[in-house]
Amino acid sequence: MRNGILTSNSAGNSGPFPVTVSNYAPWSLTVAASTIDRKFVARMQLGNGQMFTGITINTFDLNGTSYPLIWGGDAANYTIGSSPDIAKYCITGAMNADIVAGKIVFCEALWDGSGILLANGVGTIMADVLVENPDVAFSWPLPATLISPEDGKSVLEYIRSTENPTATIFYSDEWKDAMAPIVVSFSSRGPSPISPDILKPDITAPGVDILAGWSPLSPSSVYYDDERSTLFNIISGTSMSCPHASGAAAFVKSLHPNWSPAAIKSALMTTAYVMDPRKHEDLEFAYGSGQINPTAARDPGLVFDASETDYINFLCKQGYNTSTLRLVTGDNSTCASTTPGRAWDLNYPSFSLYVEDGQPITGTFTRTVTNVGAANSTYKASLYMPALISVTVEPSVLTFSAIGETQTFT
Repeated sequence: MRNGILTSNSAGNSGPFPVTVSNYAPWSLTVAASTIDRKFVARMQLGNGQMFTGITINTFDLNGTSYPLIWGGDAANYTIGSSPDIAKYCITGAMNADIVAGKIVFCEALWDGSGILLANGVGTIMADVLVENPDVAFSWPLPATLISPEDGKSVLEYIRSTENPTATIFYSDEWKDAMAPIVVSFSSRGPSPISPDILKPDITAPGVDILAGWSPLSPSSVYYDDERSTLFNIISGTSMSCPHASGAAAFVKSLHPNWSPAAIKSALMTTAYVMDPRKHEDLEFAYGSGQINPTAARDPGLVFDASETDYINFLCKQGYNTSTLRLVTGDNSTCASTTPGRAWDLNYPSFSLYVEDGQPITGTFTRTVTNVGAANSTYKASLYMPALISVTVEPSVLTFSAIGETQTFT
């Protein structure tokens, strides 16, 4: 940040649990992961004609051929101490190859497929009670699909009620996802575990089923020992969304080479698409300011700028002393005051009010905005608040007469 570089960081893949967000320093951009309007599905069909759809990238084509279908619990490798309660998860080594060979195996867990692959199985149908609504597709080392736990019950019932059960798994199809964008389940959620007065993550960007270049030396599926080589792959993660935000930041920087990292970050955050709160139980702790919108970020009108001094003052209020501060800054910075304080006056593009149970919900935020739009321009505050919350903006109208002019509001 000191050298004029905005760092785009992954929020982490530990969601949907709260307070799991990573990389929450206020001088960096923390990026959550959201879906795009394309999803990959792999259908499977039982011998009785029932068809189920799973969220999976299946690159193997069985040409519609049906194979014998068994439940993993019926293929326990008793010689190593396995049992139906273990084998039903299709864990590596728990399967009896004499039983699995040449068959499709129904597994009650999301696994890497190695248990069936090493036992010479043909494919796997997975259902996991911990993955009720699969929203991210993975590649596997053999024909595979991941169905819902409810559909898994139907598959198991078919196996137990049929003398010679069979199934086939189809090559993946690409479907349009009308629900997109939504923050994916694995994306880490806020609030920040250290400074909850700073909203984290900052923003969300495409991070699900992303096609990109891939090292041919890396495994091409979730199975670590998959020896297949590919130059491209489809991967999901906040490590996929943060590069999108990096590209958007570079795009804004190319148009405004003199903008500071804080100004670029502000432009990305204040112009983001508003996310649908009805689809997100975690609300802003899932998506921050919203879905990134690089085109709009070219012209944000106003930016919330911040300098190195602003971040040092923030750290001092957060309890750093001169010694611990210098561990972060790497220079001779000092804290003029070590009096603890809230982060409300850091010139941040979002507002977060952390309140302990039973305490009054009240806070005062001061912000300074810089005009980067039209020289002569006027901005008016518009508020959309729940009935029981009152917010006042003073002044409620800001009028500028020059580019680069600053105004402060509370």
